[in-house]
Amino acid sequence: MPIFQYTAKNQAGETKTGVLEAKDETTLAQMLRQEGFILTQVKNAEAEPQKKKISFTVFLKGIFGRISVVDKLMFTRHLAIMVNAGFSLHKALEALAQQTENRNFQKVIQDLADRIRKGQTFADSLAKHPKVFDNFFISMVRVGEKGGNLEEVLRILTEHLKQEHEFISKVRVALAYPAVIVTAMVGIGILMMIMVVPKITAMFEELNTALPITTQILIAISKFLSRYYLIIGIALVVLSFFLIRFYKTKKGKQFFSWLFLKIPFFNKITQKINCARFSRAFASLMKSGVPIVESLNITAQILGNVFYTQSLIDAAEAVKKGKTIHDSLSAYDKIYPALVGQMIGVGEQTGELAEIMQKLADFYEEEVTNITQNLASIIEPVLMILIGAAVGFFAVSMIQPMYSMMGNI
Repeated sequence: MPIFQYTAKNQAGETKTGVLEAKDETTLAQMLRQEGFILTQVKNAEAEPQKKKISFTVFLKGIFGRISVVDKLMFTRHLAIMVNAGFSLHKALEALAQQTENRNFQKVIQDLADRIRKGQTFADSLAKHPKVFDNFFISMVRVGEKGGNLEEVLRILTEHLKQEHEFISKVRVALAYPAVIVTAMVGIGILMMIMVVPKITAMFEELNTALPITTQILIAISKFLSRYYLIIGIALVVLSFFLIRFYKTKKGKQFFSWLFLKIPFFNKITQKINCARFSRAFASLMKSGVPIVESLNITAQILGNVFYTQSLIDAAEAVKKGKTIHDSLSAYDKIYPALVGQMIGVGEQTGELAEIMQKLADFYEEEVTNITQNLASIIEPVLMILIGAAVGFFAVSMIQPMYSMMGNI
């Protein structure tokens, strides 16, 4: 069993620290509760050396960076443990604010504690920070407060954030390798054109020899990049800025959503990612006791593709009128695979919709992971061919004129 280093307090305000072996943090909190102490801080003593290595990086990230999914995951997990241990909500939040290394998140948590102390509900306090806590998070907490099962809802939220983080991490890791290779290839090619090619081609111009068409193309590209590299760089930055601004507009989101559903290969990934996120979020909301119509509307807001968002909004309206979710989504068979409709239909008939949606999320997350992992093995030989072709073109363009000159000597 893991060994935990803990800090606990009793009702008299006395502090107790030590090391205990327990199955998990919840068991540790219960053990201390029997002794009259409430757990306020806990660390895995065996994992502590690793944490110390990254704490300074996390600290700097907290000052300058955003609040990550991991930050929210650890916050939700620890809050669930402290609520289960009998902590009042504002006391638990104050303790978590002191423990959090992310400075931005620390301010947010302290503000939550202050608002709750003034009489606001936890959900209303979370709603004051929409950039940190989305409507999905807030709605689940509100359901937990109303139903008196906040600890259970926080546990479900923790599991949801954990699955979401693992899913996103796997996709990013799988796509990082091809992105690095392509970036390096383009960067090296540009440097060669700007710094190396002009020195070689200067010799050809001095001798005034007839050059092959491939060499002329290479020289033309090199001169263009050498003369206008600053303008090209500025143009790319400006273009990127306007693309980002355009993406944030309604028409921009519609265009890119349509584009990713039409591009071969990427359309399958887009479809599976949105189905996975829809299934995971909807299952978590259903388990927390959120009504179906509200669950559909909340889930619609966290999906990135506007066509999936609109499909769930329409489905919520259809369910209000008495239709099933299966029938409501049947009109969107171009963006939802047949499996989604079949599984939802089975869940509605058996009354186990939340459990089936959970399994559907697991299935599609595994599908996306497999696709992205295989992407590296598929794209690697393609990149090698492209690199070989580029190197070959460069070598022929430079060596061929040299042979011609040597033949004329």
